[in-house]
Amino acid sequence: MAAANGNGSSGKGFEVPRVEVRFTKLFVNGQFVDAVSGKTFETRDPRTGEVIANIAEGDKADVDLAVKAAREAFDNGPWPRMSGYERGRILHKFADLIEEHVEELAMLDTVDAGKLFAVGRAHDIPGAAHLLRYYAGAADKIHGETLKMAQRMHGYTLKEPVGVVGHIVPWNYPTTMFFFKVSPALAAGCAVVVKPAEQTPLSALFYAHLAKKAGLPDGVLNVVPGFGPTAGAAVAAHMDVDKLSFTGSTEVGRLVMKAAAESNLKPVSLELGGKSPFIVFDDADIDMAVNLANFAAYTNKGEICVAGTRIYVQEGIYDAFVKKAAEVARKSVVGDPFNPRVNQGPQVDKDQYEKVLKYIDIGKREGATLVTGGKACGDKGYYIEPTIFTDVKDDMAIAQDEIFGPVMALMKFKTVEEVIQKANNTRYGLAAGIVTKNIDIANTMSRSIRAGSIWINCYFAFDPDAPFGGYKMSGFGKDMGMDGLEKYLQTKTVVTPLYNTPWL
Repeated sequence: MAAANGNGSSGKGFEVPRVEVRFTKLFVNGQFVDAVSGKTFETRDPRTGEVIANIAEGDKADVDLAVKAAREAFDNGPWPRMSGYERGRILHKFADLIEEHVEELAMLDTVDAGKLFAVGRAHDIPGAAHLLRYYAGAADKIHGETLKMAQRMHGYTLKEPVGVVGHIVPWNYPTTMFFFKVSPALAAGCAVVVKPAEQTPLSALFYAHLAKKAGLPDGVLNVVPGFGPTAGAAVAAHMDVDKLSFTGSTEVGRLVMKAAAESNLKPVSLELGGKSPFIVFDDADIDMAVNLANFAAYTNKGEICVAGTRIYVQEGIYDAFVKKAAEVARKSVVGDPFNPRVNQGPQVDKDQYEKVLKYIDIGKREGATLVTGGKACGDKGYYIEPTIFTDVKDDMAIAQDEIFGPVMALMKFKTVEEVIQKANNTRYGLAAGIVTKNIDIANTMSRSIRAGSIWINCYFAFDPDAPFGGYKMSGFGKDMGMDGLEKYLQTKTVVTPLYNTPWL
């Protein structure tokens, strides 16, 4: 297993690019500005633990200024009063600029979040532009309907932007999550205040720069880096924020919802934790199933809310599956995410790294069998080996808690009925994977599992047109698809009397 090489040299036969950080200040009302307090905080490179840059630290005073700018832009500015076609043209220009800076943006997410550079360049950044274009195309297709009323009244509905939206964005997919939220809100005509995760502020600030360059009016997009208990809490509790969208942990989601309720009862959408089941039936092609399970559990070093880390394998192929899964995990190359040979980069920061290692220790103490992995690797940075446990019981912490790291829990089952019960034995309900050649089993499972996304013989099958969101304690409200646009709109009913009309 390759050790991390984060020293900026060619080391193992690849060149680590020199990454320039151009934007480190808050973006408020179309300008990059210092925090009111003058404070800054460090953002660190998880490959080495070294400081990348000092970022302006926003808090309540800065959130107040950002919300004031957004409020003015929404109440009196041109953005919500433009035609959808005009908004769409600016969003398409924004997407053009993202595509012109794919390499630089992918580098920022690599040094800030430890994400694989090749994946960011090929998928994350182009995917953000794609999603922006999807909603740019929807901006001029927002309309209500004519009502067929039972009395002599003419009624119709209007779809109007909800107003000023607060977005609190997680650190695991800094670019993807930014555009999950910002794209539909802007297309709807809202003004937004984004609080990026303190671990990964760099790309969000770059996107603010590109939005201004694309022609987004001042105040429509504001970015306030800072910490959850200060900047995030100020966004959640602000009396002039009309709508809140949060992606992150279930624990913080509770606090966000409480703050929204105790302030101005702003509506909230939450995309929270997950502990997704990945279910393999006896009829599956084992090699395909193992590779898909590896993909489901270890993508983005397990730092993904829909990670399929509860692996249920039917008893007829269980032993063969365990053997092959261990072989695949052992071949995985852990190291510098700029290295094209690497499969897995570092955890995002020291706290997350230590949390994952703690769960691995808990798994051992609970009596699960460690088949492979389970250790830190590399002489610096936050790298952890792909880890597999067997003999896992459903009530173990490693089977119930969201670890957010490269830890796979393997379990055996006999029947369809049994695995449905096991799959649903969780407080979460974000996603599930099913591997089978039997269409009847696939249909039964997809309708029986209580989760927002069911992927059959595939995984991470995200698409701009496919709504994404959870059941149960994984939250509520959808990102992507037209459902993702609807949550930034509100419906107004307009009724006028009809006189001497020949028909109703």
